[in-house]
Amino acid sequence: MTVRSIFNRLVAIGYIAFVFLSSALFFLTALVIWLGTRLFDQRLRFLHRFTCLWASLYVWIFPPWSVTVSGKENFRTDENYVIVSNHQSLVDILVVFTLFRHFKWVSKAELFNIPLIGWNMYLNDYVRLERGRNHSVKKMYQACEQHLQQGSSIYLFPEGTRSESGRLREFKEGAFALAKRQQTPILPIVINGSRTALPKNSLNFHGETNIQVTILPPIDPKNFVDTPANELAKQVRSIIENKLDSAQPA
Repeated sequence: MTVRSIFNRLVAIGYIAFVFLSSALFFLTALVIWLGTRLFDQRLRFLHRFTCLWASLYVWIFPPWSVTVSGKENFRTDENYVIVSNHQSLVDILVVFTLFRHFKWVSKAELFNIPLIGWNMYLNDYVRLERGRNHSVKKMYQACEQHLQQGSSIYLFPEGTRSESGRLREFKEGAFALAKRQQTPILPIVINGSRTALPKNSLNFHGETNIQVTILPPIDPKNFVDTPANELAKQVRSIIENKLDSAQPA
């Protein structure tokens, strides 16, 4: 191993250790907020806002990572959306929290089992999905529909999992079927640069990274009322693909 690779590994170990050690304090704070606001804040807006701060701190305290957001005016606070974006890195989750907008994640069940961070996902009433299990998929849709009806946006990664190569994977149609059923605007978000910060199957530090988040204009449900969900998935995928950094793998 080179001196640089050893340094990068030590930086990664230190950062991960800080995340888990600090999460104990943050989770206790989240629990207090949940206990104090649950009765009058059914959507858990206060808790989600604190979670945005918690996650954002892990971006702000790490100088090699910088985040630039454009199009934030497209994400209105008085509207709820089915939000879809590309997914290349675990860092995507931290980066999205820096938007400080209210939404409910749809996330794989394994993440809910992570001590402290996963427990906070339960407190936030984010949506749990066991992939490959039909009953879990049905419960996921029911939970998403309930959140949308209550006024919370839903955030999904329609690729289903992170891309290892950087190439945009095919979009699953679930998010788009949900938007059609609930007649909810679709909000496409493009994340560029996160793959080099923390590629899939790697927990190493990979140097300075500038991550760009672009919030595109929402797609009005009137424009896709007659479009099949699978075709809508292809259309939105094309919109996002066209905004991906040309330097990424094709």
